[in-house]
Amino acid sequence: MATATEPTVLRKEEEEDDDSKPAPDDEDTGAQIAPIVQLQEVAVSTGEENEDVLLELKSKLYRFDKDGNQWKERGVGIVKLLKHKETGKVRLVMRQNKTLKICANHLVLSTMTVQEHQGNDKSCVWHAADFSDGELKDETFCIRFASVENCKTFKDKIAEIAGGQTKDSGESEEGKTAASLIEKLSVVAKDEDEKPKPKAEVSSSAEKKGEDEKAEAATEK
Repeated sequence: MATATEPTVLRKEEEEDDDSKPAPDDEDTGAQIAPIVQLQEVAVSTGEENEDVLLELKSKLYRFDKDGNQWKERGVGIVKLLKHKETGKVRLVMRQNKTLKICANHLVLSTMTVQEHQGNDKSCVWHAADFSDGELKDETFCIRFASVENCKTFKDKIAEIAGGQTKDSGESEEGKTAASLIEKLSVVAKDEDEKPKPKAEVSSSAEKKGEDEKAEAATEK
C-alpha cells in the first residue's frame, strides 16, 4: 500500500535527475566560429624613432592666451627632450596622457631661456616658436612639476642644451671666418702675381740691360 509521502519522494528524485543532466548551453558542439572582421597589426610611427631621449618628466603644461589674458591648460603628460641622431638638434615634445595629442613641439634654441614662474619653485615659463598645432606660432608656456627637484632638473637641462648650441655655433662662425680670411689672402696673392708691371719698371729694366751690354763690349775691346 502506497503512503502519502511517496509522491513527494518521487518528485525529489526526478528533480535530482534533471539537475544532473547537462544544460544545453554547456554542451560542446566542437564547432569553430570564425571572426567576422580580420584585424591586422599596424605599425604606428611616433616620429621619434631617430631621436634619443635626453630627459622625460611627468608634468602639466599651460599656454598663455593673449586674447583672454589668462593661462589655459594644454594637458597632463610626459615632457621629453629629444636629440636627433643625425642633425644633433634637440626639440621639446609633450603629449597628453590618454589621447597622445601633441600639446608642445618646438626646437630648443640657443636663445631659449627658462625662468621661474612668479616665485613658484615647481613651475617655470619660456617663449618658443611652437609647431604643435601644425603651424609656427610664438607661444608662452608654463610647465608645472610634482617636485622642486624635477623643475630644477628641467631648467638645468634646457640651459645645458642651449649653452652647448651657442658654443657650437660660435666655433662654427670662427671656422667660417678663418676660412674666409684664408680665401681672401689667397686671392690677393694670386692677383699680385698676375698683376702687370708698370711701364716705368719695364723701361728701367731695359735701360739697365743696355748698360750691362755696353760695359761687356768695352771690356772685350
